[in-house]
Amino acid sequence: MAAASPGIARGPAPWRPVLHHGLPVAVVGLGLIIVWYAAAVWLNADLQIDAFDRAGTADWSVADLVAGTWAQDRPLLPAPHQVLDELWRTVFETKITSKRSLVYHGWVTLSSTLVGFGAGTLLGIVLAIGIVHVKALEKSLMPWIIASQTIPILAIAPMVIVVLGAIGLKGLIPKSAISTYLCFFPIAIGMVKGLRAPDLLQMDLMRTYSASARQTLVKLRWPTALPFLFAGLKVAISISLVGAIIAELPTGAQAGLGARLLAGSYYGQTIQIWSALVAAAVLAAVLVALVGLAEKLVARAMGARP
Repeated sequence: MAAASPGIARGPAPWRPVLHHGLPVAVVGLGLIIVWYAAAVWLNADLQIDAFDRAGTADWSVADLVAGTWAQDRPLLPAPHQVLDELWRTVFETKITSKRSLVYHGWVTLSSTLVGFGAGTLLGIVLAIGIVHVKALEKSLMPWIIASQTIPILAIAPMVIVVLGAIGLKGLIPKSAISTYLCFFPIAIGMVKGLRAPDLLQMDLMRTYSASARQTLVKLRWPTALPFLFAGLKVAISISLVGAIIAELPTGAQAGLGARLLAGSYYGQTIQIWSALVAAAVLAAVLVALVGLAEKLVARAMGARP
């Protein structure tokens, strides 16, 4: 085979982008796991020494102590492999219809998250369009929108759930309302900024063409606001998941990741608590990644360069 001409530039190797983006993440992840294991030894050491004393084991070594802190049934801080083992058991080895399955609990929380996210997205967009086009709404609504986020969600969630329950709304709707309350804010604020992003020359050009407010919104403001919208959506989808989990805590829910956390705290099952936390984090990462994928598809459909 003929050698490549020195004047022809070679493209980057296909593995280089993966290495460039994946290596820093892998290094940080490895560091966190090492710190996690060390913290498990530190926090669980006293419990393990007490266990040795009760068992009459006097000749234990440091290796025995370390191994014991990573194998306790109810540790203060479970080791990463204990959490992974619990995740594997409750995700892959348990029927998804069982109340011991994290898939079952994750779906319950996910349903509330998606309903609240959809409602919050619609509410945020409508509020932003109204604020941009009606000056009175900007002066009257914007301060209240900002003030609404200063109320601690742990304080307002029980009140919302009790009020909605009193009028017969239970189950999915109250939890979705908490998610909506949390996630509409970043969308509304981001869209207001995005809808106002076009510069004066662009707006003057639309006036020169005698474009109506609706045409200006569709042809100029909306395309300009899309990057701001997707940035807000990525924040909103994760906040919506947090809202759904928080809404499950004060109700004593029997299903959902919040219920899983609550049950684990009642019975001192720290491994169960941590597995639910990790499952929630993974679910949030997947949801944010899906929003990012939607952003790329929309940008490509609008003619953006890959």
